[in-house]
Parts: sequence; structure tokens; C-alpha cells
Amino acid sequence: MEFNINIATLSHVDGICLINSLCFPIPWSRAAIENEIVNENSLYIVALKDNEVIGYAGTWLILDEGHITNIAVHPKFRSLGVGSYLLKELMEQCKDYAIHHMTLEVRASNTSAQNLYKKFGFTNEGIRKNYYSDNGEDAIIMWKYDI
Repeated sequence: MEFNINIATLSHVDGICLINSLCFPIPWSRAAIENEIVNENSLYIVALKDNEVIGYAGTWLILDEGHITNIAVHPKFRSLGVGSYLLKELMEQCKDYAIHHMTLEVRASNTSAQNLYKKFGFTNEGIRKNYYSDNGEDAIIMWKYDI
């Protein structure tokens, strides 16, 4: 399947909001997404197929670290490599911002996401107990050093 990766702009907010609502039990508000896209300390990218947002990924840029906030793919386009490509491109883009390490939290039950991150060299480094407010689930803290 062919798709393009672009830096997210405000024109992509509708598509990001749709995916956000389909993928997360407590989706971010439209205003929060808009703020992230224009925040100079954030980097968001989108996967586009025929100008439709089919996935997105974002990270906060903190000194030499990237803190991945979200990676999400529209359910119709899962298992096609979109998430892998988004993560790979996000890591490449972060190098332009002198980011050397990346971290994230992922639900303890989300083994498919954990496996994606492990495929790219992320390792489990800790647990945040009761991290998710919707159900009290723990988060696995993952890190990748020297991207």
C-alpha cells in the first residue's frame, strides 16, 4: 500500500481527531491536538493515503530526548506497516532536532504496541502504577537510547 508521511499541520486536525477517537478510550480534545501541532516543542507527523490521514505520531522534544505521546493508525489500515513506518520516520525526524534518546508509556495490556517498539530497539525500563485514568491500568515505560 502506498502512502506518504508529512509533517502534521492544522489542516490534518480533523483526520487526527477521528483516529484519536477510534483508538483511545479517553481521546485528546481537538484543542489539545491543535496545540500540539503548533507547539514548537512538539513534532507530529501524519501518514496520508489519497490526502486522507490514516495514521499519526507525535513526540515532545525535551532537550536531547523525545517523549512519544501517541502513535495511532486508523483501524481500516492496521497490520499494513503504517505504524512501523510512522515510528521509523518519527525517529529519523527527531535526529534533525538533536534528539538522541526516546521514551514513552504504553498500556501493560497493549502487547502489539510493545512489540512494535521492541522491534525498533525500545526496552522496558519501568512501570508507572495505575497510570491510565480510565481503568487504572499500569503503563510500561520504554526507552530507546542512541536513536
